Amino acid sequence: GHVHLLVRDINAQKRFWTEAMDGKLVRNGGLELIEFPGVYVVLTAAQDPQPPAGGIVDHFGFIVKDMPAALARWKAAGVATEPTENPNEVYVLGPDGIRVEVYGEPAHAGTISMNHVHFYPHDIPAIKAWYVRAFGANPSRRPCVACISRPRMIETADLPAVNLSLSLSESPRLPSRGRAIDHIGFDVENLTAFVRGLEAR
Repeated sequence: GHVHLLVRDINAQKRFWTEAMDGKLVRNGGLELIEFPGVYVVLTAAQDPQPPAGGIVDHFGFIVKDMPAALARWKAAGVATEPTENPNEVYVLGPDGIRVEVYGEPAHAGTISMNHVHFYPHDIPAIKAWYVRAFGANPSRRPCVACISRPRMIETADLPAVNLSLSLSESPRLPSRGRAIDHIGFDVENLTAFVRGLEAR
């Protein structure tokens, strides 16, 4: 699937996703995409997109095999990071207020891959049930990676290439549409059958 970003400076975003985050610039017809295992990042120019903070979709995250090497690369390139209390996790700060959560996993098969999209809805059971019903997601839970001093579990819905993480927002959140993280998309094998299935549900 993909994460669709609305951005002020396409070239700055391309540099961030290819140089800092090690994505690969590819073309699909006239469309340029940043390719990672498990996801494409799609960039669309926008005059004044609001940052993701305050929207329901707050950030998304990747796993890297060599976290020390990634940290050294970001430092050398002057890319800002925001630590958590877990020394094996940071948020990488990109243009337009985009925060990318990155967790190191030495046993990971590749160098980097998509891990999760993090939602902050006001009704976790409802959004979780919707993804289960509409997309066949597997309802689940996962440990909070950053929560070292106060461990807790995060409600999730698992799809084949991505984990949808669901944390309750303490304050009202606005729709993500029109923000820097505008929306996410999934690939389906048979769109007609998928739409019929939605209608039947």
